[in-house]
Amino acid sequence: MLRKIICLTAFAILATSVEQNAAAKQDDDSQKAVLITGASSGIGRLAVEQLAADGYFIYAGARKASDIADLNKIDNVMAVRLDVTIQDDIDAAVALVQSEGRGLWGVVNNAGINLIDPLIEANESDLEFLFDVNVYGVFRITKAFAPMVIESKGRIVNISSIAGVLSGGLYGYGMYVMSKHAVEAYTDQLSFEMQKLGVKVVAIEPGNFRSDIGISRCKRMVANSENKKYEYFAEEMQFYLDDCKKRAASNSPSDAPTPEPVVAAIAHALFDEKPKEHYLVTGEKFEAMITIGKAFEELLHLNHDQEFSYSRAELIELMDTEIAILKGEEARDWGID
Repeated sequence: MLRKIICLTAFAILATSVEQNAAAKQDDDSQKAVLITGASSGIGRLAVEQLAADGYFIYAGARKASDIADLNKIDNVMAVRLDVTIQDDIDAAVALVQSEGRGLWGVVNNAGINLIDPLIEANESDLEFLFDVNVYGVFRITKAFAPMVIESKGRIVNISSIAGVLSGGLYGYGMYVMSKHAVEAYTDQLSFEMQKLGVKVVAIEPGNFRSDIGISRCKRMVANSENKKYEYFAEEMQFYLDDCKKRAASNSPSDAPTPEPVVAAIAHALFDEKPKEHYLVTGEKFEAMITIGKAFEELLHLNHDQEFSYSRAELIELMDTEIAILKGEEARDWGID
């Protein structure tokens, strides 16, 4: 009897030890730290809330003191004053994350703005501002935090847009489209370079989801409307302005879908063992259709009646090879010795 009791006790101790070790490992995994820029609203805010609720530790970048105070009320969140256009802010954020001693598993470059103007009537200063946030901001943040992400062999996730594939079709969106095309190119090149260092780099291309980016753009457009006159696109821009006046007055987001699918893609990109290189996330089939259709359009225009064009059969063979790569059945050959 005594022997049986001893055996049962030993088994219980062993089982408890295994459970504690498993729990400790789970805690280690779940407490991976992630920096999210543009965390005060929209996709960024929802990502902070969801990932923190899932047990990850989130450094939430925001500019306004009120947003920082609000974010700090969330469990597993440390708000960080972070304007992606100000290097001093970025340097201070790096120092803070380093001092916390958790390391850094991932960076989500979410901060972004949208300005609307026809390209031949846009102000160069507006183009510079938009690129300063949407492109140079991604570049600055990634470069600054790269050493910590490399150390953890973690992830860099860039929030792009279907606008990074689409171009044409909407008056006034040229500057924004340019910036997101740049993010797409940056992501692809960075992904190639960082694979050598064990870091996966991903782009997420959301369609139209509910966020404050449209309200911010509308408020800016309304504020500047008295000083902005159009010679060639007055009718088109007046349509945008009338809509913006209504939205700015109500201070309410659009009735587009809420961005939970985008946040799910962010989580998958950060923590899944095999993240996708690109995540096309749209709230409706039409947006996905026009985005994929545009990619095909550009491919076929590049191929049509050129000196070294592929035949239809050769194009299908190329597509089949790419599908095999996506399935993990073949490795990508970069053609570099």
